[in-house]
Amino acid sequence: MALRGSVGASALPGELIVHIFSFLSERDKLRASTVCTRWRECLFYPALWSELKLRFGTGIGTGSGAGQGSGSRSRPEEDTPRLEFLMRRFGSFVRELHLEFGPLDACGGEPQSHERWRTATHTYLQHVLCVFSNLRNNRNLQKLSVYGDTFVLQDDVLQDGSYLSQVDRGGKRIKEIQQLFEDFLSNSRPLKWLSFSFMPGVLTPRSLSSLSNLSAETLQHLSLLDHQTSSLLPSSELQRLSNLRSLSIDYCDFSTSMCQLLADGNRAPLLRLSLLLNGAALEAHSLDGTATDSDLKALTRRNVDLRVFLMALDVSDEVLESVLKPSLPLERIHVDSYIAPLSDTVLERVSLQYHKTLTHFVLTRDDGRFPDLSGNRNEDPLVLLAWRCVHLSVLVIHGYTVWSHNLVAISRLRGSSLRVLDVSEDSIDFDPDQALFSKGDPVQTLVKEVSQGLGRAWHPSITTENSAIVSDPTLHFHREMQSFSENV
Repeated sequence: MALRGSVGASALPGELIVHIFSFLSERDKLRASTVCTRWRECLFYPALWSELKLRFGTGIGTGSGAGQGSGSRSRPEEDTPRLEFLMRRFGSFVRELHLEFGPLDACGGEPQSHERWRTATHTYLQHVLCVFSNLRNNRNLQKLSVYGDTFVLQDDVLQDGSYLSQVDRGGKRIKEIQQLFEDFLSNSRPLKWLSFSFMPGVLTPRSLSSLSNLSAETLQHLSLLDHQTSSLLPSSELQRLSNLRSLSIDYCDFSTSMCQLLADGNRAPLLRLSLLLNGAALEAHSLDGTATDSDLKALTRRNVDLRVFLMALDVSDEVLESVLKPSLPLERIHVDSYIAPLSDTVLERVSLQYHKTLTHFVLTRDDGRFPDLSGNRNEDPLVLLAWRCVHLSVLVIHGYTVWSHNLVAISRLRGSSLRVLDVSEDSIDFDPDQALFSKGDPVQTLVKEVSQGLGRAWHPSITTENSAIVSDPTLHFHREMQSFSENV
């Protein structure tokens, strides 16, 4: 930067400094702000920070505009002052806020584990209070996305105690959080995106009744997921959200009455529906009363462009078959099952019923057994899926056996249209008879043939590269749901 004569950087008008900042990346903004006090003050001009992306527990990152943000690893005890500073600076005017409460180090069965769980819960409550205390009067916020950690922050994670009730005796802080959240909803004006996933102590069945009428008219995306509380979206509140284009809820809450409301001709067409079917939740919540196939037919007649993303987490084949109705316009499905592997029968049903709509198929398992879906069948069900589903563009397999020759067949069937073929190295097996007729390293031969089939370089993935898919499937669902629902 060139400055004339003896005019220093501090003499530049604030408008010009802000204009210069607008062309810089987040990292360069921070570097430029060290020039002098005046530049440091201009760094926090509201227009420069329309969006924040924050992650706690494993670190904090920030972003501005349409950028992806930047992250740096930090210790959990360092997060609180950083969060307080950022929310104090930006909470009253930020337009888009993305929060993730990442997992702390695993506590396991260590002697200090109880105390560490209590500390994690205390930190969580402290962070949530800080966030909503500063968002309370923000009338500019258009997009709010919050994800709470489902492992560290569960109220019933151990049978011998409830950490929320231990840390917050009498529920004083929980009530304060709920009141602050309701105040934020009532003060909101142009809210277009509201996403809350697994935030203990925040959501109640009455929360949405506080949403201002103006935000109820402008809201286009709503996501309410909670492993403990059911019916977070009463019919009376859904009726107010007449311009909703995207919805994400627990499958148990996807009732016949909700389906009928969404099929109302006086509403804006629904374009995206994300459903989480959690086997653990089925112990307390029944599938009785959920949408029938006739309900789905009426819904799709009114919403012809509707597409569905379904995640099934530890559910039996019987339950999954009851959910996979013919009229469900399924575009993406993620099946993660630790208790029992997915059967070839269910996979066959998916490939037959949704061959015109399915684009993403994710199959994960993390018990080290690697069940073989092909079994005694002549045709491998994954190959049939690739053959029948003509729009398949993403195929992810972790924890199931995939034979090398079938992997080659899949790559040749879908070719370059299969944008993502993610198969873990541990999942791939080789036919011993095939090795008798091939020369060289079988792994290198496989990589070469699959790369030729896809028309690009390909390699099997290492499990740690996609740890969120396997180790934290609900976080993966949250992120995939976000991308699934954006720009509709």
